[in-house]
Amino acid sequence: MGKVIETGADLPHPSPLTAEQRKLISATVPILAEHGVTITTLMYKRMLEANPDFENIFSHSKQVRGLQPQALARAVYAYAAHIKDLTPILPVVERIAHKHASVHIVPSQYAIVGTNLLGAITEVLGADTFKGDLYDAWATAYWNLAHIFIDRERQLYEAAAWVGWREFVVEKKVKESDEITSFYFRPKDGKSLDPYRPGQYISIQRFIPELGYYQNRQYSLSDAPSAEHYRISVKREDGIRTVKPSGALDTAQSAHPGWMSNLLHATLKEGDIVELAYPFGEFFLDNSSSPVVLLSAGVGLTPLLSMLNTLVSSETKRPISWIQAVRNGPVHAFKAHVSSIAKANPEQVKTTVFYSEPVESDVQGRDYDVLGRLDIDKVDRSVSRLDDPSTQYYVCGPEPFMADIFKALKARGVDGSRIHAEVFGAGANPE
Repeated sequence: MGKVIETGADLPHPSPLTAEQRKLISATVPILAEHGVTITTLMYKRMLEANPDFENIFSHSKQVRGLQPQALARAVYAYAAHIKDLTPILPVVERIAHKHASVHIVPSQYAIVGTNLLGAITEVLGADTFKGDLYDAWATAYWNLAHIFIDRERQLYEAAAWVGWREFVVEKKVKESDEITSFYFRPKDGKSLDPYRPGQYISIQRFIPELGYYQNRQYSLSDAPSAEHYRISVKREDGIRTVKPSGALDTAQSAHPGWMSNLLHATLKEGDIVELAYPFGEFFLDNSSSPVVLLSAGVGLTPLLSMLNTLVSSETKRPISWIQAVRNGPVHAFKAHVSSIAKANPEQVKTTVFYSEPVESDVQGRDYDVLGRLDIDKVDRSVSRLDDPSTQYYVCGPEPFMADIFKALKARGVDGSRIHAEVFGAGANPE
């Protein structure tokens, strides 16, 4: 833990792209559409072979499943497609910068990425094609973008209470439902924590002996800011075996997207030491007095729960709506907690809960309000607050859910600027 921040002063600082260079970049957009994933897959292969310490940064699961190369290919394509005006991709740049800060990306690593990206493009397109002015244009474009990230990440590091990894103790482990467990972390050094913005996330790092390197994951903070502890609430994916009958770690399923969360459920105990990064994330509650509607599905409730708890524990009188999609009662995390908040604040907090697959013990009108998937038209307008043009909507859940909600709200006259979505990864907004 510390505040040593690299400046990147010794890295290339190219001039802005010329009009001719922008034309050359734009001309490669069709090529990137066809070969982008091939290029980025090769880039990661080259980079990880030459720099095995990078395995500590990148998700093993996403590498094996090809998601990391796909995400980078989309980002490179978007950059090239908008090279004449980067405004449309700035929200994605901001999202990626926060993710980079959460795993302590430093300026010197951009040189390694740049070398391998340009090398991969050369290998895929051929040295006879990717040379001269075209190569120079892409090298200039890369370093211009790299410095956008470096400068923004330096700002994030300067504003953080610490940079890098800090040791925390697992203070408490609480089962919230059949799938979700909360973990409370207090600083090992006993020092108080600065407040974060409700909706932000932390990174947790664990060394995996069987893999031979560290792995990290990002989890939304699920409570109002506290000076004493952080809380995350993690969903366990069914059907994943992280520990063998012998007690040894089972890495055969380490490519599964839920592997790390299962590892936390199965092996993390109260009193254990973990390493956490400072909270980051561009998805957080605004400070206005406008009504707030929180729409979630599944474990997407976690950042919104942080917002809800923060709002009701403050002196704000902002009208709040909690609209939640859940499969059924056994997996309905924080049901009693949200219900108690609504009962204690009946004028301020309105709720509507959907169950898509209720079990026999679930009773409509007691455990949930509406049967089926979340449908904004089945929510009373006093809860959806569609008639108030100042209402702010915060959405979190699986990408298809967020895309459906975004489309439904837009179709009902809600401007996109009032819809805020948490995207897990480097994707675009769910428009």
